[in-house]
Amino acid sequence: MSWFWAGAIGAAKNVGLVIGVTGIVGNSLAEILLRSDTPVGPWKVYGVARHPRPNWNDDYPVEYIQCDVSDQEDTQAKLSKLTDITHIFYVTWASRRTEAENCQINGAMFHNVLSSVIPNAPNLRHICLQTGGKHYVGPFEFVGKIPSHDPPFTEDLPRLNVTLFYYTLEDILFKEIDKREGLTWSVHRPHGIFGFSPYSLMNITATLCVKFWAAVDPNARNEAFNCTNGDVLKWKHLWKVLAEQFEIENYGLEDGKCSERVRLEEIMKGKESVWEEIVRENQLQPTKLNEVAVWSYADTVMNVGAGYLVSMNKSKEHGFLGFRNSISSFVTWIGRLKSHKIVP
Repeated sequence: MSWFWAGAIGAAKNVGLVIGVTGIVGNSLAEILLRSDTPVGPWKVYGVARHPRPNWNDDYPVEYIQCDVSDQEDTQAKLSKLTDITHIFYVTWASRRTEAENCQINGAMFHNVLSSVIPNAPNLRHICLQTGGKHYVGPFEFVGKIPSHDPPFTEDLPRLNVTLFYYTLEDILFKEIDKREGLTWSVHRPHGIFGFSPYSLMNITATLCVKFWAAVDPNARNEAFNCTNGDVLKWKHLWKVLAEQFEIENYGLEDGKCSERVRLEEIMKGKESVWEEIVRENQLQPTKLNEVAVWSYADTVMNVGAGYLVSMNKSKEHGFLGFRNSISSFVTWIGRLKSHKIVP
């Protein structure tokens, strides 16, 4: 972790509750919290997900809890017993057809977790909430259709005049945090994320490290932070790298051959059987195409990415100076997916 802030604050044992431990952030977060070179680590980690524990996650010494946090009774029964929690890392979300439905389901999930843990964990000190870059551009259904802020995006920009489940989660956080004196929070807004997990609704590119710093550094308490690798990158810089990793010589579209924006969601429609054949031929982990790829999300991110510039000045001013070369990171995570036989 030479590229990560490696200080140590306090000597008390830290106990993390990772909500969404099989997701792209939760999986890596659990792995890193358990390491001895992590700030105030190694941590004790509870990992929560609705799936049974997958075999690509079972080598972590995490206390795995299968729980559907959208179910209030299930959440209360399983999480209220975890009285030693010191930090909550909420890194999950559910996708619905409209943003109003997203607000309802995601708000209920987050509220269920906080109402189950806060009254029953006397040592709880900090809640990390991950939202995302839509904070600045609005929900997918309105991207490009409503006035938004001019980049670069900074954390002090006002909310847009739209319904967005990220705003709902923040409102719930601020309301619940007031119920416990001394309880602190941080909100993290990555533009895009890539990493390792077959169970991910948002697997593109960015960073995984800022949450760890914000959870233990007093300078980062009660703040919202943008979250990027700290470099500058366009999507087109990754296409050659991606092709090389899979030994593909001919890729992309010929210049002048495309008069409209290409949509992966349309190109990949009906390709489920093709993926099944790839899985069989390469003896991969048994996954379905919609588990390893969400084309509509990729379409949206790559459409807005060209005009999406995020400022990391606030994180730097608060003491986080971490940096990761996005192309190197991209190659690293592709290698991880290959080694676990998620992709050929």
